[in-house]
Amino acid sequence: MAKSYRPSSLGRLRDGLMAFALRKGVGPPGIYLLTVAGRKTGTPRSTPVAPHEHGGERWLVAPYGEVGWVRNARAAGKVTLQRGKKIETLKVTELTTVDQAAPVLKRYLAEHPRTVGAYFDVRKDATLEQFEYEAEKGEHPVFKLESEAAG
Repeated sequence: MAKSYRPSSLGRLRDGLMAFALRKGVGPPGIYLLTVAGRKTGTPRSTPVAPHEHGGERWLVAPYGEVGWVRNARAAGKVTLQRGKKIETLKVTELTTVDQAAPVLKRYLAEHPRTVGAYFDVRKDATLEQFEYEAEKGEHPVFKLESEAAG
């Protein structure tokens, strides 16, 4: 059974330090600061994320399940990604079919097995059919990212 995500004090501190670094334009490659309006208060909420890119398209995968940014992104329909002075506002569309989400989940887990593997019920080398079952459970929402100008 996959591990449940529970943010620890150390995890919150790490995310806060990472957010500070990303605002300054430093941090691990491929990590961005996601900011989205809170669904109840409208207050901007930020968290580090690793968008997945493949074939010229970008996605956000929620490896830890239905966390706050997921619910806020669904409500807002858009997010910003920041790394230093570069800030993009992007439309988010949740992938609702298994055949859309499964390949993205498979590629995402292959890229990040050490950091998120414990939160999946499949291993990075699982078949696409196994990832379809994982996607069907709905425990890892996937959002397509598109430029607001494109939508």
